[in-house]
Amino acid sequence: MNRTIKVGVIGAGVIGQVMHLHFLRELSDRYETVALCDLSGEVASGVASEYGIEQVYRDWRDLLRVELDAVFILTSGSHAPIAIEAARAGKHVFSEKPMCFSVAEGLAMINAAKENGVVLMVGYPKRYDPAFIRFTEEVTHLSGPKLLRVTTTESPFEPYIAHYPMIGPPRDVDQDVIATLVADSESRLRSAIGTEDPFLVRQYQAVLLDTLVHEVNTARALLGEPVSLDYVDLREGHATVALDFGGPTAVIHWLETPLMTRYSMEFSLHAADGRATLTFPSPYLRNAPTSLVVERGADGTSSWRREDVVSYESGFKEELRVFYEAVANEGAVPTDGLDATRDIALCQAIITSFVTGAPVANPTSF
Repeated sequence: MNRTIKVGVIGAGVIGQVMHLHFLRELSDRYETVALCDLSGEVASGVASEYGIEQVYRDWRDLLRVELDAVFILTSGSHAPIAIEAARAGKHVFSEKPMCFSVAEGLAMINAAKENGVVLMVGYPKRYDPAFIRFTEEVTHLSGPKLLRVTTTESPFEPYIAHYPMIGPPRDVDQDVIATLVADSESRLRSAIGTEDPFLVRQYQAVLLDTLVHEVNTARALLGEPVSLDYVDLREGHATVALDFGGPTAVIHWLETPLMTRYSMEFSLHAADGRATLTFPSPYLRNAPTSLVVERGADGTSSWRREDVVSYESGFKEELRVFYEAVANEGAVPTDGLDATRDIALCQAIITSFVTGAPVANPTSF
């Protein structure tokens, strides 16, 4: 019989209000959100009132003293300090991406979860999108995939959330606290990539960790672990990464389009007899369908094309179902700490390759 698990949410910002708290409430047969923490007492109290959450905190350490089954870490910055202490307190952990800033931090999080017998899951909603699952099935029918082309156009997110009732922005956060957190993040970022170069630190956090982890995680789920990181180009507003998967290659293009509200993330796998293309909508739109297009040929004289709307279910909601099963019934977690740490390793390798101008062998190994 299913039981309701008690959770605490740390971080009441955009992704918490737009997605996680909304879907936790929709899944009230599985989850009871009993505590909420945010640096802003004003935001925390307002959001708690909106979602009927009784216990409100401004310090995550206080929240960890509450009797909970699990915590959701939705803050900015590295999630390692909170996740490690939550595991030591016997709480299961759901961490938004990026889970942390370095492989060393990722391994510390994994070890803490193992030593205390708790689940560590990282939020990668694209992996749980029903259209992605269908995509992985469709590509098995292609003969010898040759190229995975990934193209993301990153646009301003504000127009995508304007229709949601949002509480904030915060106006009561101690600026000394903010300065301390920023300094901590900067220190961890510089340590992770071994440089204080402002451009590289900014690219590592704002491009690779904040966005490109989605692309590399999804590519790895599709093709396995890359045998080589062959090429990297990082510039203001765009990045290109080429990976060799020991057969098919993958080329990832990320482009910032600040003057156009047209977010898109497209995965297109090409083979001799066809291609399959998956196009994700903005991650801030609840229940917007992901498009799947399958094109095939047979003898070189004709071809056909099919476009599917697989489901209107949200990957954010699906990943919460998976986390629940892991906590309540020891279900499998595809995007666990080890899986996510491989993404961090690849992000670190991308910086190394860019700095040295040389390929990196087995860039997800550590």
